[in-house]
Order: sequence, then structure tokens, then C-alpha cells
Amino acid sequence: MLTHELLGEFFGTCLLVLLGDGIVANNCLAKSKGKDAGWLAITLGWGLAVMVGSYASGILGPAHLNPAVTIAFAVKGSLPWSSVLPYILAQLAGGFIGAILVWLAYYKHFEETTDSDTILGIFSTEPAIRSYLHNFITEAIGTFVLVFAVMTFAKNNLAAGLNPLIVSGLIVSIGLSIGGPTGYAINPARDLAPRLAHSVLPISHKGRSDWAYAWVPIFGPIVGAILASLAYMALPL
Repeated sequence: MLTHELLGEFFGTCLLVLLGDGIVANNCLAKSKGKDAGWLAITLGWGLAVMVGSYASGILGPAHLNPAVTIAFAVKGSLPWSSVLPYILAQLAGGFIGAILVWLAYYKHFEETTDSDTILGIFSTEPAIRSYLHNFITEAIGTFVLVFAVMTFAKNNLAAGLNPLIVSGLIVSIGLSIGGPTGYAINPARDLAPRLAHSVLPISHKGRSDWAYAWVPIFGPIVGAILASLAYMALPL
């Protein structure tokens, strides 16, 4: 049932953002016990966040947790186009709530953190070197790898229930290998929904939400995902 699938996308994406943004908060916010744990901790944390969200969502639906993935599977013909917008809205709602929960969990640490760029970085991605074209390409490449790999995993006769764990490793690999330039959003809901939360929450010392950059982690992943779906369909399977 579509209702069950939408609940799965909502709760799965909520857990994804809660745990994913949570590892960034733990690493970056003042006086956190995980302060300065480093990039390896962040990539591992995001990988595990995807695993938890996928397992939780997978009992109700396909566990896309990502508008780019949803669009890619619609292009491939595995999802009705009529389901795309409801899926994306559920994912965005889940990501928004997940971001609010991170703020509540680290409320006192947000108060102790005075750097506005650090605070924004908890919620959304920012490029290490701002170049919209190259940042767009990086996000497209990362999402291409994500979607193409996920589609090919299905052809490898994996044991039942193993796929979310394998995808978790894939997320870690993408982050370690090509996550440096942009922080590897590779998921519009992961960036847009928390960025919206950042813009409306009364967060201590927050600054701009950097909407000038926000289109990159939205459209870069979508383009990369569509290209990955087309590449997969071109395989002689």
C-alpha cells in the first residue's frame, strides 16, 4: 500500500538525517564528547545512518530515502511516476523532523557554538572550494555511483536482508573517496530538508542558510541518478 510506503520513507529518512546530521554535530559542536573525531567518523556515521534508516523503512516499502533514487527508479520503470511526488514529500518531511531532533539533542551544544558556518554544516552541505559547476559535477558523480551500484547489487543474488548493510558500505566508500569537495550530499532530502530546518529554527548564533548553493545538492544528485538509471538500462542484462 502506498500509505505504508510513504510511512517507511518518512521514518527511514527521519532516522537517516537524525543519525547522519547527528554524527556531524557530535564531531563539530563545542564541548561535545565526540568533538574533532574526524572525517572517518563522519563517513562511518553516515554509512551506519543509511543502514539504520534502510532497515527501518524496508519493512514498509522500498527504502529509497532519497528523491534522486526515487526518480531514478521511476526512470527505470520500477516505480510508478504517480508515486514520485508523494515519496519525495514524505522524504522531505522525514528529513525536516530528523534535523529538528538533532537540534533538540544537541541544544546546549548549539548554544556553546558561536561559529555560524559550523552550525550550518550540521544541517546542510557546503563546498570546500566554491565552484558551482564543479560542485554540481561532484554531486552528480557521487550520486551516479550510488544509484548505479544499488541497481547492480540487485543482480548479485545477495542474501535476504543484506542489501542495506552493503549500501551502508557503499555510502562510506563514496564519502571517503569523493566526499571531500562538497561533503557528498548525494541526496536532495538530506540537504534541502535540514537546510529548511536551519532557516526556521531559533538556533543560537546561526547565520545564513546559504540558499545560493542549495540548488547544487538538489539538482546535481538528480542528474547523476538519472544518468545512472540510463546507464544501467543500457547494460546487456
